[in-house]
Parts: sequence; structure tokens; C-alpha cells
Amino acid sequence: MTESNRIFIEPLECQQCLTISRPDSGFSVRGRIRVPGDKSISHRALMLGALADGETTIQGLLLGEDPRSTAACFQALGANISDLSTQEVRVRGIGLGKLLEPVDVLNAGNSGTTLRLMLGILASHDGRFFTVTGDDSLRSRPMSRVVKPLQQMGAEIWGRKDNALAPLAIRGRSLQPIHYHSPIASAQVKSCILLAGLLTDGQTTVTEPALSRDHSERMLKAFGANILVDPETCSASVIGPATLTGQSVVVPGDISSAAFWLVAGAIVPSSDLTIENVGINPTRTGVLEVLAMMGADITQENVREVAGEPVADLHVRAGAPLRACTIAGDLIPRLIDEIPVLAVAAAFAEGTTVIQNAEELRVKESDRIAVMATQFNKMGARVTELPDGMEITGGTPLTGADVDSHTDHRIAMSLAIAALTAKGTTTINRAEVAAISYPEFVATLQSVCAT
Repeated sequence: MTESNRIFIEPLECQQCLTISRPDSGFSVRGRIRVPGDKSISHRALMLGALADGETTIQGLLLGEDPRSTAACFQALGANISDLSTQEVRVRGIGLGKLLEPVDVLNAGNSGTTLRLMLGILASHDGRFFTVTGDDSLRSRPMSRVVKPLQQMGAEIWGRKDNALAPLAIRGRSLQPIHYHSPIASAQVKSCILLAGLLTDGQTTVTEPALSRDHSERMLKAFGANILVDPETCSASVIGPATLTGQSVVVPGDISSAAFWLVAGAIVPSSDLTIENVGINPTRTGVLEVLAMMGADITQENVREVAGEPVADLHVRAGAPLRACTIAGDLIPRLIDEIPVLAVAAAFAEGTTVIQNAEELRVKESDRIAVMATQFNKMGARVTELPDGMEITGGTPLTGADVDSHTDHRIAMSLAIAALTAKGTTTINRAEVAAISYPEFVATLQSVCAT
């Protein structure tokens, strides 16, 4: 690659800002890369390892800030967890029902998964008192969606705004099983209730309006819990009380992280990129289905199963122009985290892409609908907010701009992918938040753009 067609990617001020300057021609995205371990599976491996009898080993654990928050919380609850930066993380569990009462407040940082799943575990530990909190963002995010079903099971939980916001105080109790009909398809809600059911005598069931990701069911079964799944009714059950036994867990690459490179490879001309070892759990592959509807050239290679999870290498090549589509309904729970970067793909699609039924985006790390619309429009995109989504009209060339992540890791990375196609220079402020789920994002971006 000559100097005239080299893209410049410069992290500034300890990566608090990220500047991307695209050449006028000749630039493409190429290479073979691996993405960090799946964040959802990383959280669950640490939690179940901490609750299990014996030792759990974890390979491929995501080293982002969110799993570190999970590890710190469960260390404070009595589990012995080795250095997360080692190739194989070892978790010596304390045993289900045996968590210690911590001497300090448990801090989930920015991780909604940590806080919501942990609430189910803590609420079922009879006779112990816990207090949990998070950072500014997490303290503003709704917790009533898990607090209310836990209270139906007999949990005692107190918090701000009628028990809807952290900090939250929990007095563990012996809970009663319920059949909870969730108004939303949410893996966090489902997992929280199933985890509470581990220590509950009888069958605890969650029925959803659509299938959400099933990592908890798969891993609970692997650790020895009695799990029943009915895909036809979108139901999952656990029969307690359970006993968990330590396991060897191999964490596949996170498809949510791979999505950034899939979109980059689809929109940057002449690109040819392979992302190795990506989890393709069918409850997570909505992003692949949408990109296929848009006409992206993506193939699955070396399909295999690793530790109960389907895995493949994903090969993306730039091809014909993308075309608009509608993203709604049962697809949404299977790609909710990938919508910001799919909005980038939509800006390069012929026609108007409509995203609906995604009001959940309003209560993520930021209001992702509002933030993506305002920041992306600064670059010349044509995004219109809907109450539950967006309309994106493609075909307008993007121009570099000064944009902001609003401390949302997925917004920061999505704007970086958009900047690869924007004429001139784009500066992404507060880009350091990418480390929450993808610590090596900037280094990988530099790598695939330098090939």
C-alpha cells in the first residue's frame, strides 16, 4: 500500500479520542483476524464456575472491563479466580448456596449482564445481605424487569425509584418457583430467573415472546443443572435445587465483535477479510441473516462445535452494492447488540432500511437510537428516529466529522467503521470505551487497514 492510499488511524490521549483519515482511493480491508471471546459466555463461565463445586478452567475469556467486573464481584463473594490475563483462567468455586456475605458494596461497573444475572443468584442465598451498584450509566438503567419477577418468587430487594434503579440492597431468602411470562425477549431476564431457580425447590420456568440467546441454558446444562427447553413455546425451565460441578470451558469469538468487521468488509470496496473462530449460536446469528438479506458476500467456513457452541470462520468480501431491508420482529432479540453497526451497513444500501421493535436500544449503555441518529447524521447519513428504531436511507456519501461515543462502546466502534468510508477526517471522542467489550479494537483496526 503506497503512502497516497494509506489510511491513517491515530489513537490520541490514551485512546480517549480516535482519529481516522481515509485516502481518496485504493484503500481496502484485508487479512485474517480473531475477535475477543464472547462476552455473554465469558460472564456466564465466571459466574457458574464461582457457584460450582471444584475447579472450572476457561480458555478464550474476554479480557474486557465487563467480565473483569463479574470476576471482581464473585471474588468478593468468596470464589477464587486466577489472573484473567492468563491463557487459561482457573475458577475455584465456593459451591451453590455458599456465597459469602461481602464486607463492601458489589460494583458491576458498566455491565448490565453482571448486575442483572447476579441479582437472581444473590436473592436466592437465604439469610445473607448484599448491596450492588454500578457506574453512572448502569445506575440509570432499568432493573425492575428482573426485580419484579424475583419479588414474585419471594425476593426482598430495595432500590431507588420504587426498586427500579441501582444501588440495590438484597436480603437473600428461600424462594418459590414460578412460571414467568416475560413481556420482552431478554436473555438477561431469562437468565436471572433461571439462576434464582437453581436453589429453589421445584420447577422455575420462563416463557418469552420470542427466543433470546440461550447461552445460559447451554452452560447450565453442561455444569450439571437439570434444564428443560421448549423452542416451540420459547420456554426454558430449571428444576432445583441443583448441584453444579466445575467444567472446562472454551469461549468462542464474539459474533457481536465480529459484526464490525463483517460490515467493514461489506462496505469498503475490494475488501477481503476472514474472522476466525466466531460463535454462530443460532440465537445470535440475526446479524448474518440481515447482512445476507442486504446481499453481503459472507460465507461460513470450517464449521464445527466447541464446548457445546457452534463455531465457524466467517469470510466476507466486498461485492455488489447492498440493498435495504426491514429489521423487525423475532429478529431483534438475536441481533440487538449489532443494530448500531447494521445502521452503518444500511447507510450504504440502496433504498431505505427500517428498524422496528427495538425500543430496548433506548435503555442500553446509551439511548442507542438517539445517539446513533445524531452522531451518524453529523457524518452526512440520513437517519430518522422512530420510537422503537430508525429509518436509514442509503446512498449518501459520508464526510468526516467530530463525533462522540456518549461512553457507549458499540457506538464508538460503529462510528469507527463508518469513518473508514467517510471522506476526510473523523474524530471519535471518548473512543476508549471500546475496551469494555473489545480491548484490542484499535490495534485490529490498524492491522486490517494496513494489509
